[in-house]
Amino acid sequence: MAVTVEATRLRVGALQELQRKGVIVVTGPYCPIAVFWHDGRVYAVDNRCPHMGFPLHKGPVQDGILTCPWHHARFDLSSGCTFDLWADDAPSFPVEVQDGEVFVLVPPLDNERVRRHWLRRLREGMEHGLDLVVAKAVIHLLRAGADYRALVQVGAELGTRYRNSWASGMTILTAMANLVPLLPTDEALRALFHGLSHVASDIQGQATRRERQPLEGSTATLTQIKRWLRHWTLVRHRDGAERCLLTALANGATPADIADLLFTAATDRPFADGGHLVDFCNKAMELLDLIGWDFAPQVLPTLTTQLVSSRGGEENSAWRYPVDLVALMREAEAQLPEWLRQGRQHRMDGKPTMPVAHLAHALLSDKPQDILSALQEAAVSGIKPTELSKALCYAAALRIARFGESNEFGDWITVLHTFSYCNAVHQTLKRFGDTASAEVVRAVWHGAMAVYLDRFLNIPPEPLPGERSPLSDLPTDAGALRAAILEACDKTGQDLTVAALTAHYLQLRHPVEPLLATLAHCVLREDADFHTFQMLEAGIRQFQEWGTTTEGQHILIATARYIAAHAPTQRANEQTFRIAWRLHRGEALHDAV
Repeated sequence: MAVTVEATRLRVGALQELQRKGVIVVTGPYCPIAVFWHDGRVYAVDNRCPHMGFPLHKGPVQDGILTCPWHHARFDLSSGCTFDLWADDAPSFPVEVQDGEVFVLVPPLDNERVRRHWLRRLREGMEHGLDLVVAKAVIHLLRAGADYRALVQVGAELGTRYRNSWASGMTILTAMANLVPLLPTDEALRALFHGLSHVASDIQGQATRRERQPLEGSTATLTQIKRWLRHWTLVRHRDGAERCLLTALANGATPADIADLLFTAATDRPFADGGHLVDFCNKAMELLDLIGWDFAPQVLPTLTTQLVSSRGGEENSAWRYPVDLVALMREAEAQLPEWLRQGRQHRMDGKPTMPVAHLAHALLSDKPQDILSALQEAAVSGIKPTELSKALCYAAALRIARFGESNEFGDWITVLHTFSYCNAVHQTLKRFGDTASAEVVRAVWHGAMAVYLDRFLNIPPEPLPGERSPLSDLPTDAGALRAAILEACDKTGQDLTVAALTAHYLQLRHPVEPLLATLAHCVLREDADFHTFQMLEAGIRQFQEWGTTTEGQHILIATARYIAAHAPTQRANEQTFRIAWRLHRGEALHDAV
């Protein structure tokens, strides 16, 4: 749209004609404008009700209040501002009367003005829990060229200000923001809408967070702060833990330093909170990677509630009986620094290391001591920490890919928790490379025991696509396969069908990016739960680690199966998004009214 320096002076007609008719609609440069004569004055507003586009000139005006006759939204005629927040404000325009003629002054519609307006509306929509306003803001902002990270920043600011602790919405927002660069425009818009909408839901009815302060003037070293943080975490003292984190930041700790602090404290309790604690810590740091580490003092303290309150595997009977897995892990942890030292020396000597895929299959053993021995052998052989976690993620994905059909539906969450945890461990270890401490690397050992505990969900193991019957009867065209995946996800109980379609698509070597977009759409058109968003992001990121290798295909098959098992839903959020999208495109939602 052309940008002009001055406002467009738009002729409406004779004042007498407007007085006789009461309202005249004229076509503006970028919207229809309703010009009203009311109570001896001329007013002009965008004729499209900002709620759902109904023509406002059809509504009654009384005592300066314009009412939309469709959903009864009410507006101040002079400013266009609404009395009903769910409806959004209508743009208003200055008017002039000169020599008996009425003119509307329409200011230029430049992208910067659009961005300022919709960033404000995004904040207001989230603060008041107005999903339609949030959807409109996301669409307008990205179509006006806004950086998607600016929207994520708004979500992060509100999610940390109006809630006392990290919540699932912040994880969803970060996960979806991580996928935005990989998605086509429509799906990127949906992804951000879902993330911001979930944050908005989390902050409704919550008290504003009371901030703690760092230990002002403290000269404690980072090593000492680390000891303190671990102590306060174990004795469940939130204030102490939070002030330690803030002090480390105030004293200039780097992102790598903070990662080491957080993950050491978080893994003192193995697989704490069913894996959520490590996942939340990782997501908080990924969020800071997106919006900048200057926001660390606002974001990281929200983790301390879970950090000090989470229960670990040592408090869970499954980790203690019939085999005391915690005792086995503690024994391994004591030797882990030496194993890592030997592994580094092995790599420096150029000696061969254990293949990553070989380790992954060893982690699926039904004997915990064999699993721990395989990890020890791999570490000593020189496998890098990130390769240990890569193998772990693949093993966890196979638990999902081979999830038995005889299991209860709720058991899907069990294997998801393990996979999400393993992905978080892997993403964290990538921050350190070869320099990760044993206190961080031990999370791989914890994840391996979680994979072991999930073994009963693969009894019997569901065959991978093609193992039981050939896939030759499926379509071969890439578009037809993607359409079949979407169609299958319109019905319940189609996870094996979707897994087979995904496997066939990959085996035919069709382009991967459209398939990823299809799987994303299968989630983003649904009222997906927290765990399904986790599965989508972790599955795609782990697939990227392996590419279209056999292992990578298995990971994407697992992702597709999980997504399909949790579809369809009511799709209420998709309805909201479609309304916002159609309004943005100028479609008339009110044709049938």
